[in-house]
Amino acid sequence: MITACNPVHIRFYGAVNVPAPSVQIVPDAPKLFPGPEIRMPTQLRNIAIIAHVDHGKTTLIDSIMKQTGLFRDNQKIAERLMDSGDLEKERGITILAKPTSVVWKDARVNIIDTPGHADFGGEVERVLGMADGVILLTDAAEGPMPQTKFVLGKALKQGLRPIVVINKIDRPDGRPDAVVDEVFDLFVSLDADDDQLDFPILYASGRDGWAAEELDGPRDNLHPLLDRVLAHVPAPQVEPDKPFAMLATLLDSDPFLGRCLTGRVMQGTARVNSPVKAINLDASQIEVGRLTKLLRFEGTQRVPVDEVQAGDLICIAGLAKASVADTICDPQVSDALHSTPVDPPTMSVTITVNDSPFAGKEGKKVTSTMIRERLLAEAETNVAITFTESAGKDAFEIGGRGELQLGVLVETMRREGFEMTVSRPRVLVRREAGRRLEPIEEVTIDVDEDYASTVVDAMNRRKAEMQDMRSSGAGKTRLVFFAPSRGLIGYPSRFLTDTRGTGVLNRVFHSYAEYKGDIPGRRNGALIASETGTAVAYALFNLQDRGIMFIDPQTAVYQGMIVGEHSRENDLEINVLKGKKLTNVRAAGTDEAVTLTPPRRMSLEDMMAYIDSDELLEVTPKSLRLRKRYLLDHERKKFRRQIEAEELAASGA
Repeated sequence: MITACNPVHIRFYGAVNVPAPSVQIVPDAPKLFPGPEIRMPTQLRNIAIIAHVDHGKTTLIDSIMKQTGLFRDNQKIAERLMDSGDLEKERGITILAKPTSVVWKDARVNIIDTPGHADFGGEVERVLGMADGVILLTDAAEGPMPQTKFVLGKALKQGLRPIVVINKIDRPDGRPDAVVDEVFDLFVSLDADDDQLDFPILYASGRDGWAAEELDGPRDNLHPLLDRVLAHVPAPQVEPDKPFAMLATLLDSDPFLGRCLTGRVMQGTARVNSPVKAINLDASQIEVGRLTKLLRFEGTQRVPVDEVQAGDLICIAGLAKASVADTICDPQVSDALHSTPVDPPTMSVTITVNDSPFAGKEGKKVTSTMIRERLLAEAETNVAITFTESAGKDAFEIGGRGELQLGVLVETMRREGFEMTVSRPRVLVRREAGRRLEPIEEVTIDVDEDYASTVVDAMNRRKAEMQDMRSSGAGKTRLVFFAPSRGLIGYPSRFLTDTRGTGVLNRVFHSYAEYKGDIPGRRNGALIASETGTAVAYALFNLQDRGIMFIDPQTAVYQGMIVGEHSRENDLEINVLKGKKLTNVRAAGTDEAVTLTPPRRMSLEDMMAYIDSDELLEVTPKSLRLRKRYLLDHERKKFRRQIEAEELAASGA
């Protein structure tokens, strides 16, 4: 029996279990009990929260939603509610930008949660066009980081006036006053104008749910931050009397509605079933259709409405071809809305069909046609991804911002049932005026003083140039380098080993610069399985002195599969199937217990970075396997001779 019910909660949720953000569609329902009418807000604010990775954006939004009455007091709320994807929950990072909405006083505030990792910067660049202001979140101990500089630069270029929030004030190593000075210096270095330099500062703890305008001010709630948003962020500057037009910024799929386009209404109003057309940036018509559904963000859900107004963030359904950066508008509109250009990708991988002896045993989506369609769909929704294919349409090159972004795409496809092989990431080199240019990244490293020299030496070998080195207190040193992107492939895992897991490395694209020359790659060769079958503990035990193993006993292997790293520079074929010969005669002391060293475990991104140019990563829903491009030894020798001949011809010898 229902004993109590609040109509507000019915409107926003309709269930105790909170669904994934921006997924469930809540139908309009009659009131179950009489109660006061919800007074519709008369003001509107659109803001984005931007920051470096792990500075607390999503946690702050959770606290804002709790304090604006979106949840019952006894309602169980998941941590980082906005991180709805499985990979986002597992990795603790935001991958996709997501809007939400709260009501504060007499205003509805649309808040956009953005990714903090540099690899997903394309999401930030797109969604800033939907905002009229930004909250710049900065860790009270770490201060401005590379991604802070990147996202702030994008916001300032669009003329947005940030509100600066120094988060995690309760950290024991916090240094809020110094961080405020660093933030101001960052604004100046990014050519902020006078209005942007006059930014308000608040001190907060997103986890504990409080913000204060003074460092020693009351720490009760987040009301000072919400009040500052209403006072500092301007209302949307729109033209309500013109015909309807909105810019599509995000694209996703709903099981009930199909393709859903999210964007900001730039002018006019629209009603359900209104006729519209979609035009691209060149004002060429893509399709004509009707708005079968109009949805507005309320809390963590999308709620159907009959009409939308200029300035609001909405989601529409009913169009089959329109995509990101297209203008959805009234048939009489002829000009496309301006879309912010997105920085080009700097790294790519080649994805092909899985042709190993174990192909098709673990996945259902194995053909090149299926892989091609999935990659095309990804390139349509993610503007930071590029797609090209070979002449035979059997190999696909995917460009992205970094190893993490490409790894997330491959991992997502793997979980969807795809099988494929992935090449080593390579940087995208440009040629301008006869010069060879390569992408350079700004790398910021925080490390214990004891390991600073080790890190400097490793970065020097990777052709990095040190820009700054200073003590950051508490026995820590901050190092800043400009390093070629290709020199950083595979380095993060090596970095954690060098610093015993205590170092923090952050990187962001800086510019293109002159090619830095050859950079030494992996020094050790591979241990390659010589037979197909099941690995046995006895064989692995006797092969341990050859190098580090990647597999456990009873692992299925095939000829040409990489099962370990050789202790020397050359590749070595080994037999991991060789068991102990059993006889009736035993010599004393021969039946010693087999003690195996635990194998090296690597993530998908680690494996992508580990492989060499003549190796591939086999990806299936259940397994990740390293392998040689050519499985048979004589084919590998033929390939090496061919490469040597090409290098000889290129040198002119």
